[in-house]
Amino acid sequence: MVVRRSHHVLPLQNRAMHTLPAMTADAGHDPLPSWREGALKTNLLAFVERVSDPGSPDFVAPQERIAVFDNDGTLWSEQPMYAQMAFALDRARQLVAERSDLARDPLVAAAAAEDMDTLLGQGMRGLLELVAHTHAGMTTAAFADLARDWLRDARHPQLGVPYTWLVYQPMLELLAYLRAREFSNWIVTGGGGEFVRLFAEEIYGIPPDRVIGSTLLLRYADENGQPTLWREPVVDFINDGDGKPVAVQRAIGRRPIAAFGNSDGDLALLRWTTAGPGRRLGLLLHHDDSEREVAYDRNSRFGRLDRGLELAAQNGWSLVSLRRDWSQVFPASPAKP
Repeated sequence: MVVRRSHHVLPLQNRAMHTLPAMTADAGHDPLPSWREGALKTNLLAFVERVSDPGSPDFVAPQERIAVFDNDGTLWSEQPMYAQMAFALDRARQLVAERSDLARDPLVAAAAAEDMDTLLGQGMRGLLELVAHTHAGMTTAAFADLARDWLRDARHPQLGVPYTWLVYQPMLELLAYLRAREFSNWIVTGGGGEFVRLFAEEIYGIPPDRVIGSTLLLRYADENGQPTLWREPVVDFINDGDGKPVAVQRAIGRRPIAAFGNSDGDLALLRWTTAGPGRRLGLLLHHDDSEREVAYDRNSRFGRLDRGLELAAQNGWSLVSLRRDWSQVFPASPAKP
């Protein structure tokens, strides 16, 4: 698969983060201008209006208006690999250069050599074990500094822009529209929660306490009289597949009324969300636009969408074609803070 340069992404190299534009849902204003007119957009707008209108029989109180979003492939690009995996590969190369003995670990050695077949053959647990090797052995504060520096300096291998610029403009509009209608937006990602928290508020408007992700084991310690939290090289929880509804219940304690994903790893989250009483919304992005982004689904190494293509119709979920339903994929330029 090839990521093609989009005319929507400008090579402005001086900004590390793309910040969310201000947006309101005033009467007469289209809150979703990058979504093409059609049944899908009409149904999406109708759902939000119905559940947020006090006079509607489908009205949902604001505290129950919870929307959950996968991150990779749903809010930003996940091709040619997850951004956090690119971070882990860079860390593996650095660690092996500093300590040659680490090359004896097969996962670290494969990462340092960018042996993707070996890495992906281990599945999600294997990827998270790599994260455990490369993202642990330090305090939470040290990890945050390390990851922020990487996000500032790293560039997408094909497009040459910061990863945080490759957010989806239509999804930014949707997040803003839902906020204007008093929804609480949450990220429910298979990636590391601590990693996503570093940029979620700036580029999505979602604060750190509304990010649910996979976790490493944390250990409290008193270091020279200072309380610290250490990241241990042990996978604590994998927030993917069936784990996503479990994590949502633990963190939120309420069933969402809207769920947005793009891969088979999000199906349990969508099923859990839309099985509840009252009006519900499930939406899956189908990456079928090879000109402006990447076309991939059943055979993709990342963000594989196979069963979801059939289950969408069976469960009444919206299947969004990037090619047909989005007039724009990436923001035209970084927004001003």
